Amino acid sequence: SRYILQLHESEGIHDLGEIKWDLVACLLIVYLICYFSLWKGISTSGKVVWFTALFPYVVLLILLIRGITLPGSYSGIKYYLNPNFDAIYDAGVWVDAATQVFFSLGPGFGVLLAYASYNKYHNNGRSINESYKFGDQFCGRLCNIFCSWILAYASKQSIEKVATEGPGLVFVVYPAAIATMPGSTFWALIFFMMLLTLGLDSSFGGSEAIITALSDEFPKIGKNREIFVAGLFSIYFLVGLASCSQGGFYFFQLLDKYAAGYSILVAVFFEAIAVSWIYGTERFCEDIRDMIGFSPGAYWRICWKFVAPIFLLSIIVYGLIFYEPLSYEDYLYPGWANVFGFCIAGSSVLMIPLVAIIMIVKTPGTFSERIKTLTTPWRDSQVNQNGVTVDATQIRLTDAIDGPQEV
Repeated sequence: SRYILQLHESEGIHDLGEIKWDLVACLLIVYLICYFSLWKGISTSGKVVWFTALFPYVVLLILLIRGITLPGSYSGIKYYLNPNFDAIYDAGVWVDAATQVFFSLGPGFGVLLAYASYNKYHNNGRSINESYKFGDQFCGRLCNIFCSWILAYASKQSIEKVATEGPGLVFVVYPAAIATMPGSTFWALIFFMMLLTLGLDSSFGGSEAIITALSDEFPKIGKNREIFVAGLFSIYFLVGLASCSQGGFYFFQLLDKYAAGYSILVAVFFEAIAVSWIYGTERFCEDIRDMIGFSPGAYWRICWKFVAPIFLLSIIVYGLIFYEPLSYEDYLYPGWANVFGFCIAGSSVLMIPLVAIIMIVKTPGTFSERIKTLTTPWRDSQVNQNGVTVDATQIRLTDAIDGPQEV
């Protein structure tokens, strides 16, 4: 890790140091692969994902079996079966756990909605990408555990010191475990190819959500998909250059903490409120019944309407009350870096009230009428005028200008 990351050459986020051009080249190659996988649409990425989704299974299974057979695994099993329950009092643990659920399963990011929009209306099947996510996370966690056991036994250190996350896991723990395998060079290549496919698969999903959403909203983008996708990945590349510097890990840590932590929790909280309370749980369940033939049970209704919003709100409030400034090992991030991080988090969250204000201003009528119109599902706002279904909002606007018309 000292050779690859060169974190020791940087004093902190204020001193990112020199750009590592080997990392820049790798970043460019990755985004070129992403571009040529997505530029033609879902049909292309759907074929690529067969490899990126299935290949990690093979590597993870091999590492899993190897981890079990190595000495020291018993101490690791004992450690992980006796968790530290004091951690439940740490607000950061709850925020990280909730955020990890969203990263693992994909809700809130629009990825599942984007892919589902390409399915047939009555489709009730699970895509390979969706099923892969569960299996990959399960196998990945097990391999993480076994590799920690191996390294702890080999280095004669406690498991707490080697069970790390982030670059430490990727560049220290896993390579050290792989080094114990026969033909370690070959398996090291396979392992890092697996990491590449995992990253590509995540990038496919997140990017396709953006492309699909904007293409639906602005049809011209869909007609010029190749140009738009090129511009999108160019932006990705430019932002990623900061992470390719000697102190790039400090910038990565900042994004990891703020970019999709509290912001995704807040966004999903409002999504839960909008779907369960404004659109209505019963109406939502009826839509599902119309699509797949049966309606979700009471468990799902209770979770959507009560459990999920309360749980999300509790984590958000609890996390903000016990917030601690960002740090990495002995390095404490300066105040301006934390402020910048909150600005990054707020840039997406602020879109919720901003769009709400814009819609309130654009909608005709008194303030109470505007609120009622905006919180009424479109289907319920339709009325029958002389045998023709029309938008009730347009009728109110016509009445305000020309006076009431016969219906």
